[in-house]
Amino acid sequence: MLTELSGQIERITYTNEDNGFTIAKVRIHGQLDLVTVVGNLLAPTPGEILHMRGEWTNHPKFGEQFKVIQYRTKVPATVYGIEKYLGSGLIKGLGPVMAKRIVAKFGQKTLEVIEDEIARLAEVEGIGKKRLALIAQAWDAQKEIREVMLFLQSHDVSCGYATKIFKAYGQGAIAVVRENPYRLATDILGIGFVTADRIAEKLGFARDSRMRVEAGILYVLHQLADEGHVYYPYEPLIAKGCEILGVDREVVVQALGPLAFARQIVIEDLNDDLEAFAENHKAVYLVKFHRCETGIAKRLKALQSAPKSIRAIDAARALDWIQRQLAIVLAENQLKAIRGAIENKILVITGGPGTGKTTIIHAVLQIFSRLKVKIMLAAPTGRAAKRMSEATEHDARTIHRLLEYSLQKGGFQRNQDRPLECDLLIIDEASMIDTVLMHHLLKAVPRMATLILVGDVNQLPSVGAGNVLNDMIASGRVPVVALQEIFRQARTSRIIVSAHQINSGRVPRLDASDDADRDSDFYFIEQEDPDKALEIILELTQRRIPRRFGFDPVDDIQVLTPMHKGVVGAGNLNRELQAVLNPGEGGIARGERTYRVNDKVMQIRNNYDKEVFNGDMGRILAVHPDDQEVLIAFDDRHVVYDFSELDEIVLAYAVSVHKSQGSEYPAVVIPLLTQHYILLQRNLIYTAVTRGRRLVVMVGSRKALAIGVKNNKTQQRFTRLRYRLGRL
Repeated sequence: MLTELSGQIERITYTNEDNGFTIAKVRIHGQLDLVTVVGNLLAPTPGEILHMRGEWTNHPKFGEQFKVIQYRTKVPATVYGIEKYLGSGLIKGLGPVMAKRIVAKFGQKTLEVIEDEIARLAEVEGIGKKRLALIAQAWDAQKEIREVMLFLQSHDVSCGYATKIFKAYGQGAIAVVRENPYRLATDILGIGFVTADRIAEKLGFARDSRMRVEAGILYVLHQLADEGHVYYPYEPLIAKGCEILGVDREVVVQALGPLAFARQIVIEDLNDDLEAFAENHKAVYLVKFHRCETGIAKRLKALQSAPKSIRAIDAARALDWIQRQLAIVLAENQLKAIRGAIENKILVITGGPGTGKTTIIHAVLQIFSRLKVKIMLAAPTGRAAKRMSEATEHDARTIHRLLEYSLQKGGFQRNQDRPLECDLLIIDEASMIDTVLMHHLLKAVPRMATLILVGDVNQLPSVGAGNVLNDMIASGRVPVVALQEIFRQARTSRIIVSAHQINSGRVPRLDASDDADRDSDFYFIEQEDPDKALEIILELTQRRIPRRFGFDPVDDIQVLTPMHKGVVGAGNLNRELQAVLNPGEGGIARGERTYRVNDKVMQIRNNYDKEVFNGDMGRILAVHPDDQEVLIAFDDRHVVYDFSELDEIVLAYAVSVHKSQGSEYPAVVIPLLTQHYILLQRNLIYTAVTRGRRLVVMVGSRKALAIGVKNNKTQQRFTRLRYRLGRL
């Protein structure tokens, strides 16, 4: 039996912008205590009046709650409610302070004034022409999208997504959604197939409708690309499609043809040997990945076969000269790498920490600089590019900046029609480059230029789809120099020695506590209980490491974790670390996260407008509730974020090991527990350890470390680049 309840939202305890699930405190008229209300609410705003139908439930931990099944809202009538409503962030240009002033001026007539006589807001101190225009624009936008939002609310779409839908389609949003809700999955950032499918179901679309199945196949392929696959085998793809869509095999099979005809997918036969012919032995690609993979192979072939723009020199004399210049005797493999750079059009140099990669780059730069050739240096991330600049004393840029990416101009401005102006291009951290980025990079490399890729193939593969550096090496068609010798100076570092032991499948020497070796840079603190491990990590970060080593707990120490969830997952670690490293009230709440001034944050998707990219780390300089803006410093750049853009930012006191690729930190703390067993792999642990420049502290279970070090069975990524290169 449903119960009816009416009240005013006092505060929002939690709201999930993805699905609208909200926990709110509501004041019921005539009652002293606030009521906890839970349910899917559209843009819940403090001060709003809720008329609800639902049922009372008893939560085992949080007690009595009212579960909302249906509801409607209306704007508040009391002065107090209006003030909370306007100051909640609903309208850009109005924060709590300005809302208080407006309500003090106009009282219960405030909303009427904003609706009918908005120019009168200029009578309020602090509201000039600019702020008045912002308020008027935001108020009108709220009215315009109300119909759209109410329609979408009935189909379980959150406020944040409803706003994006309205911006994309305008007043035609309802018509678009009714005609083809699956367009949302491709047109609107953040709305995936699952949300679009839920809307479609409510609109009456059949489970086996062609529109649904085609969209579902594309969704599955995108999900698989997020897991690193460039293509997926035909039969396993059909099986996944049937499982996710809940339809028969034949329905999925029949949808593949129209998708291929529409050039949304490419189906490639893998039967190279007719004697070993197998039915449906095919690869299914999203068209973008097929174009990029074939493009990489074609352009590498063209690059290798073209003459060099750099004049030929005597390699033996150059090697003698550079050793005198550097006043060192280079190892055999280092000499081989430098000779390879002189003699080849394309060269891959791979090796772990302490094997001399930086020395080789430095030597190559000196030799080619003497020849007066045009040299460019780049790396996939800002931090890697900055580190490359510092190590070589040459300018290095991110690949995106090198290729002059511009969203307004339609993408990368450097390409085959406007190639890079260089004779030599050196790319560091090349293991991070995925299939799409490598395709765009090679399009811009002049055919007569020399390309040198430097990286560590034993690290985790790229976050994006593909395994480009590994495939290039495995093809046997690109010259490769593998550096394995650890040099004398590096052998004094237990970080480097331990990393190489891990990479070779051996568990490194572990100290029982961090008091075992006062001069060490690598420690293992044994603790198998996740809650106690968390306490140790907080103590290490806040007090013990700063006290002993002098590192700043925020700027210098980075916690790296294998997982996002769990007690020592990135999510919980960030909440706990923020509480001890940057406590306080205020800031801006977004879902489960609160952002405060001085918080350490990370960008989690490429934003080409702001020139901030996935993995870039910054610090919050200011939070402006009235303007609904946050100012963030990324190195020497200050970037403004609207509150609505904060889904691109996460706290970064702790980050996943995958997100740390391309970065180095003065000190890293790594939780490693058996609860991480799904992700315990050798290359993950190796990558985590090699992120620490001066100090690495592991906290966890010896068993978990042993499991990870012994597990060298990394997940296979389906790519055809190795095969395509092998046929060059």
